Amino acid sequence: MSKNANKRENASRRKFLRNGSMAAASFFIVPRHVLGRGFVAPSDKLNIAGIGAGGKGKSDLKNFAESPKVNIVALCDVDDRQAVESRKRFPKAKYYKDYRELLEKENNNIDACSISTPDHTHAVATLAAMQLGKHVYTQKPLTHDIYESRILTLAAKKYKVITQMGNQGGSGDGVRRMKEFVDAGMIGEVHTVHTWTNRPVWPQGLPTPTGTFEVPKELDWNLWVGPSKMVDYNPAYLPGKWRGWCNYGTGSLGDMACHIMDPVYRILPIDYPSDFECSVTNSWAGMWDEGNFADSFPNSSIIRLTYPRKDGKGVIKVNWMDGGLLPPRPDELLPGEAMGNWDGGVIFEGTKGKVMCDCYGANPRLLPTRLMMETLPPETLPRVPGGEDGHYLQWVNACIDGYGKGQTSSPFEYAGPFAESILIGNLAIRSWMLKNPSAKGWDDKYLGRKKLLWDAKNVKVTNFDEANQFVKREYRDGYSLTL
Repeated sequence: MSKNANKRENASRRKFLRNGSMAAASFFIVPRHVLGRGFVAPSDKLNIAGIGAGGKGKSDLKNFAESPKVNIVALCDVDDRQAVESRKRFPKAKYYKDYRELLEKENNNIDACSISTPDHTHAVATLAAMQLGKHVYTQKPLTHDIYESRILTLAAKKYKVITQMGNQGGSGDGVRRMKEFVDAGMIGEVHTVHTWTNRPVWPQGLPTPTGTFEVPKELDWNLWVGPSKMVDYNPAYLPGKWRGWCNYGTGSLGDMACHIMDPVYRILPIDYPSDFECSVTNSWAGMWDEGNFADSFPNSSIIRLTYPRKDGKGVIKVNWMDGGLLPPRPDELLPGEAMGNWDGGVIFEGTKGKVMCDCYGANPRLLPTRLMMETLPPETLPRVPGGEDGHYLQWVNACIDGYGKGQTSSPFEYAGPFAESILIGNLAIRSWMLKNPSAKGWDDKYLGRKKLLWDAKNVKVTNFDEANQFVKREYRDGYSLTL
């Protein structure tokens, strides 16, 4: 190729990247890392491997492939039934069942990985890809365990790759507009937050499955269990049913809090909670004489977290409700006005007023809503092109732009502490589930019905050591999470 042709090609590529790149860095967007530790793929495209090709992984890959700068070159799924559509859509992509084999054999052919497996395998697959210098887009929640979130946060600093968690609301206009309301002082100092969701919409609050079943020929059950403790195959776990089981999913919190609580964590001056507690529905606990169903999350729960403000101005109380439970309806809402939307919502209570939004931080509105007809603060924060829908392309462009130039809305430096904070809520639930084997009376049947104190620096509960078993799992042989 001639020198002039090379110049034209490079100028054209620079123009594409410039036009497709994000707005200037802001509170929401943090610089990230270089493509494959400093090189651009010979094809000038981002070669992506999909670890988890069905369910959400299927739609993730479809979204990435909409960019002209993306090749989907490899697919991985432990269940051939789930991978059918992705294999048809990307017929040239090589197919694997074990992500470890994919990473070993495709190391020189891929630049990045989309990881959309059940929650219990997020961390091991993500870290393995990062250690090979691959950029990673990992679905929410970032991890299954609190400890795993802490490790991936550290890994993002160590391995210099572009990272993004799949909470697309973090790239939406709504959360930015809500921050502009709060920063302008329209509701004063926030002291209390209510968040809620209608989840679960899958089976939860169930006894541990029993019975003997033949493993479907398309499924590698050993690989599906992954790092978790091996149990017999049971159709109660999959497909699409794993979210409610503590060994594999993270319940309603894990599914929706990364979307719904993002405005809370992104807007307010908070980091980790200092204490937390919960209550759950008795129906979940089963018949009291038979004990609780310790392998399954409750049908509904309330989590209460206390966050010290990072500016030293006291604390912020954050409440989470799921399973159809709702906070008190604000007096400022008219009888016919919606509180949040079908998926859930958020209400900030401040010293001067209130602001509410839907799931994903969408549709923020001051309360009473007639205030939205008055003079509002100007838009001052940069927006992500495409908003929520631009979350995928933002990561793609960041990978191509390179370290120190590419930017994402939910890099692991943000997503890790955020996910850790969310998973602390599940720590409260699982602590509540602990049964006292020596209990004889109604009131002391469960050990965990207390306020738990959290030491964020050392990643542990300080006043109830039994709870710390849920901070970090023990992995089966063949899986590790070592930096």
